[in-house]
Amino acid sequence: MVQTLAQELLRVWDSGQRYWIGLAGAPGSGKSTLAENIKQAFDALLASRGDDGELLVLPMDGYHLPRKALDTLPAPATAHLRRGAPFTFDAEQCVADLLAAKHTEQALFPGFDHAEGDPQLGQYRLTAAHQLVLVEGNYLLLNDSPWRRLKGELFNECWFVNTPLEVSNQRVLERHQSLGLSLEQAQHRVDANDGLNARYIHEHSNFYGVRLIDW
Repeated sequence: MVQTLAQELLRVWDSGQRYWIGLAGAPGSGKSTLAENIKQAFDALLASRGDDGELLVLPMDGYHLPRKALDTLPAPATAHLRRGAPFTFDAEQCVADLLAAKHTEQALFPGFDHAEGDPQLGQYRLTAAHQLVLVEGNYLLLNDSPWRRLKGELFNECWFVNTPLEVSNQRVLERHQSLGLSLEQAQHRVDANDGLNARYIHEHSNFYGVRLIDW
């Protein structure tokens, strides 16, 4: 699968035009791993031909609202509990930055500092070397405003990691446990937040014309 996608992107690269791909999926679907594997395979193919440039993987995690911003929301305790839900992202800024970048050669995007637990400005740099941009995140295909603008105005192609909910939820459960939570604590997080977000993504995303990827 990864090698096939990388080969397809190599043909897109040869068109000479910057190409934007949206890669969405539920928490635990494996989209981040898939994106990095595709990047490695594609960059290797490009290098084997002696071509300059690379594929930029751009996660939307940098648009989490900072914890201080969550404190100002009407229900701060709920906002912190539900961090990762759509309303805990700065969707307007995310969409504005991405749409603006479509018309510029270079741009900076935030990342997420897991040690600090907050966004970090300027972590990702888009340059002229990046003819392929793979944006990955949970909510890129939502029908909700403003997310729905991305599918219509930015992406040349959209992919969705079509992992069954029970599989993605189990992966998130195991991830929480690997970070030190007990089984009971991890299950509570899945039930109270991650699983809710996963179901929302499956029920409220626009799948028309989207490539479904089993991963």
